[in-house]
Order: sequence, then C-alpha cells, then structure tokens
Amino acid sequence: MKILVLNCGSSSIKYKLYDMKDESVLAQGGVERIGLDEAFIKVKLPNGEKKQIMSDLPTHKEGVALVFKVLLDPEIGALKSLDEIDAVGHRVVQGGDLFEKSCIVTKEVEEGIESLIDLAPVHNAGHLRGLRAVDALMPHTPQVTVFDNAFHSTMPDYAYLYAVPYDLYKKYHVRRYGFHGTSHRYVSQRVCEMLGVDIKTQKIITCHIGNGASIAAIKNGKVIDTSMGLTPLAGLMMGSRSGDIDPSAVTYLMEKLGKKPQEMADFLNKESGVLGITGISSDMRDIENADNEGNQLAHLALQMYTYRIKKYIGAYAAAMNGVDIIVWTAGVGENQTGLRWDACQDMEYLGIKLDKKRNEVRGVEQILSTDDSKVKVVLVPTDEEIVIARDTQELVKDLKK
Repeated sequence: MKILVLNCGSSSIKYKLYDMKDESVLAQGGVERIGLDEAFIKVKLPNGEKKQIMSDLPTHKEGVALVFKVLLDPEIGALKSLDEIDAVGHRVVQGGDLFEKSCIVTKEVEEGIESLIDLAPVHNAGHLRGLRAVDALMPHTPQVTVFDNAFHSTMPDYAYLYAVPYDLYKKYHVRRYGFHGTSHRYVSQRVCEMLGVDIKTQKIITCHIGNGASIAAIKNGKVIDTSMGLTPLAGLMMGSRSGDIDPSAVTYLMEKLGKKPQEMADFLNKESGVLGITGISSDMRDIENADNEGNQLAHLALQMYTYRIKKYIGAYAAAMNGVDIIVWTAGVGENQTGLRWDACQDMEYLGIKLDKKRNEVRGVEQILSTDDSKVKVVLVPTDEEIVIARDTQELVKDLKK
C-alpha cells in the first residue's frame, strides 16, 4: 500500500509518499508561497540532492496538482500513475472536541473542520483547502484526517478546563486542547520500544522542543496534561511565541500599544518569545551563537527558555507522582546539546542524571542519562508523518473490508 501524507498550511504543502510494506519514503518535498509571487516546489531526491522548481500557484489546488506532477515526473518522480496512491493522509491541527481520533474524510468531517476554523484560523483553513484540492483532483481516492490534538483527548476535565464560567466552554468550546499530538504519541511509543518497557506501566514526560514547543505528561499510555492550550500560543517560551503570560499583561499592552485583538495575537505569536527578547532571531542556533559571542540578551533568552522547560518537567513529575522517562525531540530538542544539558541540571532530586558524553549527539536515538540515573533521559527523533501514514493505512484497510 502506498500512502501520501500531506501537511497543508496557509501558503504551503509538505508531502511524503510512503510504501507501507516497509514504511520506506519514496518521495518527499514541499510547496511554498502558494498565492504569492515566486511560488515553488522543493523536492528531496533519494540521493539527498534537492531540486527546486518555480511555478505559478494561485491556490492549493494548483499546489497539490504540482505535487502530483512531480511524483509522476519520469526523472525525479516515484510513480507511474496516481492510481498507485491508495490513500492520502492529512495532518489537521485543530479537531476541537469534535474529533478525538483519526477518521476517514466525509462531507460531515469537512464541515466539522470548517466549524473549528475560529479556533485555528490559519491552520484549519489551509488543511481544508488541501483536502478539497485532493478531492477535486483524485475524487475516488480515500482521504484520512489525523488531528494534532487527538492524542491529548485523554486529559481529564480538571486539567483541560479554564477557570472561567462553565457556559463559555459549553457555548464556545473554550478549553485547553494541546498540540504536537502526533509527535508526542510517536516518541512516547518509540521510547518504550527502545527501552523494552510497557507504555502502560510508565510515567513519561515528552519534550517536543522546536520553533514551536510543548511538553506532555503521559501516564500509563494516556496524556494527563500538556503545556499548550486553546491555541499553540500557551505554555513554553518559543521561537516567536510568548508562551504563558498574565492575561492582564496582554490587555495592558493592548492599551499601551494601541493594538486590536488580532494584532495583539499576531504580536504574541510572531514577535515575542526568543525573537522578542533578543531582537536577533527566532532560531535557537542563532541565539546559541550570539550567546557564545557574549550577547547578554541571548544569554538571558537561553536562561528563560530552559527555566520554563525545567518548570514544566517538575510540574508534570508532581502531577504523575514521579517520572520514569524523559524524552527530547523536535528540531531544538534533538540538536541543541547545551540546552538539553542546562534543562536537566539540578534535577537530582527527581533522579535525573545526564551523561555529558552521551548528550553530545544530534538527531539520533540515544539514551542520554547515566547508567545509575533513576530516570531514563532519551533522545528520540520525531516522525509525525509515519504516524499519519499508519493511521491512514489502518482506516483504509477497515474501509476496504
């Protein structure tokens, strides 16, 4: 079975084509700048080479069509016919409380995703455009949606509710949802396979630390808490997102800066976090370089960043009455060795001991803790796309039955 995985954003489409016999990647790449000038597709070839093709892409339909064209290209493609694609799996950021598991796309599912656009205006609108583009170009190919927040649907109500009038939850679905669910799901399962333990007996804290970042507490295979909220803005300090902030500070700044609600949301999402503190970049590699050159604001940003990670680890250990495994993943978590080291320091009271030599690795599966560490600290590169492909395969199998 061959599964095409799509992640459609507001102006982009990332794709991976899998052969599910051995879960090998047959093709991958991404379309960027849909609806803008100088749109293009970037294709990663099997030998690692990258090829960029410029194209006029006014809508997602043309973007998806370009993906299909490249997949069929005699020189750089991986297919002879689109009929070889058995199903298409889509990442959808916000499933609200309507979707607690992956599902086959139907008219009702599309309407449900559309009804949740207010909760994730940029993301869900892009996902919907991608779904409809595939439907227009391949109307007889089944599609599956895998929701970013679904893995967090096991959170108890006392963890996901906000302390505002309960009617607001019932009327407007205002609650904490959490995101990066496919990543937290993948790495929590994978680390248990690596260590030879049963996930149903473990207390795991997964740290998905990238430009967007979140932490989840997973007890006996179920999420009991996660750092992001109604939107991905809450929780940790991130590349350009503020993370947790006093709501009164928000209204105070709106008044002082003369910003309207959407302008303030953009400010907290795109101009804050590490970028806001340093004025340099939202990329942690740039911040580490600046810190090494003696930039004080870069040093401060790193301290703030790691301190908040440490606070959440401590809080989630308390929530679960201990922790057995801590997992690091995503771009920053997999590659910034100094940040991992700093975030795990002075945590001996929890039984966390990092091995300095083991920690000097990037992007590979590795136990980072010492042999006598009570808590296993492990690096697990994330693979969100394979989770989507696997869910798609399972649902399509059921459909064919």
